[in-house]
Amino acid sequence: MPELPEVETIARDLNAAGVVGKTLTCARVYWDRTIAEPSVPEFCRLIEKKKVAAVRRRGKFLVIDLSGGGHLLMHLRMSGRLHLVPSGSELLRHEHMVLAFEDGSELRFHDTRKFGRVYLMADAEQILGRLGPEPLGPGFTPGILFDGLRSRRRLVKPLLLDQGFVAGVGNIYTDEALWEAKIHPRRLSNSLSQKEAEALHAAIRRVLRRGLKNLGTSLGTGKANFYSVGRRRGRNRDALKVFRRTGEACPRCAVPVQRIIVGQRSTHICPRCQVEPAQGSRLTAQGKHTISES
Repeated sequence: MPELPEVETIARDLNAAGVVGKTLTCARVYWDRTIAEPSVPEFCRLIEKKKVAAVRRRGKFLVIDLSGGGHLLMHLRMSGRLHLVPSGSELLRHEHMVLAFEDGSELRFHDTRKFGRVYLMADAEQILGRLGPEPLGPGFTPGILFDGLRSRRRLVKPLLLDQGFVAGVGNIYTDEALWEAKIHPRRLSNSLSQKEAEALHAAIRRVLRRGLKNLGTSLGTGKANFYSVGRRRGRNRDALKVFRRTGEACPRCAVPVQRIIVGQRSTHICPRCQVEPAQGSRLTAQGKHTISES
């Protein structure tokens, strides 16, 4: 579930907590599949005595750059989160990896559903280079978005979820952006006009900035919900317009919000503000495109 605002919040919290400059003493792995690359023994060997040079985000990846070379990439997937705690703290049931620092603190990877993955790479671009532009960065312009939409013939929502098209946007912020731009998620990407693309570009940036300002979106109290470092909840739930507001009044026109399925993903729309395209001008859910969000 963590998307750009949630992962960026975690990166900022780790920077504020003084992780940069700390030296790692060891790693302890309690569920081997948490480590995607390299092998667990190699991971534990290579991490020793490495110093944290920087903490940043790229797309949905938390990136920890290490002095002397090497990069830790963490993808939280559905339920991953990080705990920064003193060593000796009780190990929680779903804390599958622990990074220990010389100062006695520990960074723990907690993942209820076990979908999250950690990579230790010599060259981070082997993974990060596959990602599309950062939606809040200068390289993501209305023109770039319009050209990308026009060069493809895909449903607009699955396309926005494709991390190779634009990095960091997931189900929550895609639904919110499409509502803001008054675009139905089943529109074909190459059917959007330049004016619509400009509205979508502005909407994507607006909803992401709102999520960042509110420190991310925490939707409930379940164990798989988003919590930042220190187990702090995000406040953006109250700012959502349509996501998981099925049956509530659209803030713009008061028509009840509907939940539909687009590209096998739960999707929330206003049926009045976001006009469904005619059957001939869209691909149905049974069409050729099966897009997975990574």
